[in-house]
Amino acid sequence: MTQPILYSLQHCPYAMRARMGLLMARKEVLLRAIVTKDKPADMLAVSAKGTVPILLFPDGTVIDESLDIMIWALKQNDPSDLLYSEQADMYPQMLDLINDCDHEFRTNLSAYKHNKRYHLPDELSLRTGCEVFLKQLESRLEQQDFIMGDKLSLVDLAVLPFVRQFANVDKKWFRQAGYPRLSLWLASQMQTLLFSKTMREYPLWLDCHEEFLFSWDS
Repeated sequence: MTQPILYSLQHCPYAMRARMGLLMARKEVLLRAIVTKDKPADMLAVSAKGTVPILLFPDGTVIDESLDIMIWALKQNDPSDLLYSEQADMYPQMLDLINDCDHEFRTNLSAYKHNKRYHLPDELSLRTGCEVFLKQLESRLEQQDFIMGDKLSLVDLAVLPFVRQFANVDKKWFRQAGYPRLSLWLASQMQTLLFSKTMREYPLWLDCHEEFLFSWDS
């Protein structure tokens, strides 16, 4: 094994953003595709947490948090300057926004999806809770093309899968909800070559026991 192994789930937002970070850093990994209902024993052996993404290095080192995978990759190679390297004050701001996404927004989003699916009474209040974060993004995008400024950043990639997930809960509502800039940003990001490469499907590891080279050029 020369490249790291990436255990990944096709539509998991955490796995999606890890794949985007690796692609933008032009890193090569060997992808093992999994499904939640049938987790490989070899995956569980390297990370008892049992959730993807998991990045396993040849020396046995493991990174099993999606944001850590993104940052590891981009700190080694960041050709698009997603970390805004010449603006030192921006990186802590990026981490703060991602923290907002990963905690309060993500918690509300999970509950909102559940309540929407089962027609439970708290759906509207949970959606309103999600909107606190969405309004932050809309306000920023009213001033600039991307969340942190006039170019793509770590934040755009880190929050994209979750905003996409929110929009998909009730597409009709989202289209008319008063987030024109956020809607435009979301549509634009989903039409990129990066997103297309990120969402490429692979046969499952447990079905074929075959790893697939995952890289920008593969």
